[in-house]
Amino acid sequence: MLVIPAIDLKDGQCVRLRQGRMDESTVFSDDPVKMAGRWLEQGARRLHIVDLNGAFSGTLVNAEIVTSIVKAYPELSIQIGGGIRNLDSVRFYMESGVHFVIIGTAAVKDPEFVQKACALFPEKIIVGLDAVEGRVATEGWADISDVSVLDLAKQFLNAGVAAIVYTDISRDGMMRGCNVKATIELASQIQIPIIASGGIAKLDDIVDLTIAAKTDAGSGIIGAITGRAIYEGVLDLGEAQKYCDSEASIDDLG
Repeated sequence: MLVIPAIDLKDGQCVRLRQGRMDESTVFSDDPVKMAGRWLEQGARRLHIVDLNGAFSGTLVNAEIVTSIVKAYPELSIQIGGGIRNLDSVRFYMESGVHFVIIGTAAVKDPEFVQKACALFPEKIIVGLDAVEGRVATEGWADISDVSVLDLAKQFLNAGVAAIVYTDISRDGMMRGCNVKATIELASQIQIPIIASGGIAKLDDIVDLTIAAKTDAGSGIIGAITGRAIYEGVLDLGEAQKYCDSEASIDDLG
């Protein structure tokens, strides 16, 4: 399982929000490119980047920073979300060297767009499902739709989606632990790899997800995104990834 550090971009800075609220942001760095290098040094293999300004505006606001990170650290796998509403935006990031593009709001409002993006870039499109009590949130989490997470996820079963990032917004940035139960429930009902997000605060949360991933129901869980915990030093990124690697080695031996 991958432990994936998050870099959320707001006004060119690296920030963390609480429950997706733009007015409750904490700035952790004025140099996101340098921050990406820090996580690489600590053992990160993939980076989760969100253009928060883009998510709210529907355009690519911090794209220049994203491409700078891609150029600076070609060995890092990059997944980017926020403001990606059309095929031109997907194509721009793919041609810039980004490994995966995350479609969130547009997946709810225009599922056919995901199908088209997957046809052009198979296994390169990740669907971001951000949930409040099982319902999908859009527009940078500002709007709560009537669409259930499971119903939306099922629409992409045969589309060629690389993964689904599932975020429980109520947990995000709150350091209260991941919603493992809901993550397992989603993983058990769709045959698409799941990346868990929201609330991961300590090594025990990574342990819980790793254990879940070893069960039949949770076998689709392939990664966990962490943000505030690693920025505040509560979770050691390197230690967490080494734990996941050691568990994978044990499974290989078994």
